Amino acid sequence: MAFGPHLLLATLEGLVTAAVLALTALGLSLVFGVMRIVNVAHGEFFMLGAVLAWAVATALGTHPAIGFVAALIVAPLVVGAVALLSERLVLRRLNYDPEATIVATIGLLYIIQQLALSLYGPEARPVTPPFSYRVLLPWFGYSGYKLSIIAASALLLVATWLVLTRTRIGLVMRATQYDREMAQAFAIPVERVYAGVFALGAMLAAFAAVLIVPISQAHYLMGQDPLLLSFIVVIIGGLGSLRGTVVAALLIGLSDGIVSMFFSPTLAKLIATLVVAMVLVFRPQGLFGTAAR
Repeated sequence: MAFGPHLLLATLEGLVTAAVLALTALGLSLVFGVMRIVNVAHGEFFMLGAVLAWAVATALGTHPAIGFVAALIVAPLVVGAVALLSERLVLRRLNYDPEATIVATIGLLYIIQQLALSLYGPEARPVTPPFSYRVLLPWFGYSGYKLSIIAASALLLVATWLVLTRTRIGLVMRATQYDREMAQAFAIPVERVYAGVFALGAMLAAFAAVLIVPISQAHYLMGQDPLLLSFIVVIIGGLGSLRGTVVAALLIGLSDGIVSMFFSPTLAKLIATLVVAMVLVFRPQGLFGTAAR
């Protein structure tokens, strides 16, 4: 292919990566922004969502579309329940101490990973896509399912933005984020807000995993890269900023797709690391974050 088709293909692949990354990083950003803790186990919630998607689709054994829709409903709900249990049994008992929760979520990471290895096994297993329609573009046909990932991610991001900015739930979350003590003084149940935010963050990661697993494979070590890339997106975009998360995910996803296509994946990772270093030096609060006062 000539330059034009190569560029279009790289852009589309980058948009798919950005769509999944935006959902995953948004979950991490919400937890980081509202609860002020670093959830190192966030990537394992992503992995758990993919493994559960395979389990649900395989257990049903029906048409791939039915199995996929069931996985899209069941996997995030189960992962959210696991996150709620983890928050109640671990994080709440630590009083959400930033240093202690890092150690605790590292432990949670290994627990989930080893449980997945024991129950699911070390094999990488595919999930059949719900449909195999290809969209005819000027130079080639492109997977309709991959385009649906971009659309589904965009819809969920818009829905999350509406909840955060147009509902009472979002108002309570923002009040808790800005001043925990003042929120408690106004009878806001901070612990319940924290539990809900932690579960929501895990569910967004699981939803992203269900979307990507038909074009990838579910395996027990697949949470490492999403965790690292999510941290990169949160650092670049800004703490707790939905707009920053989306912009940073687009930057990372498109640069990864285009640079990987024309040069090498290693160079794409180096560029992402360089961007993070520059942001930390010149704008520590991120592109759209608010400087600490």
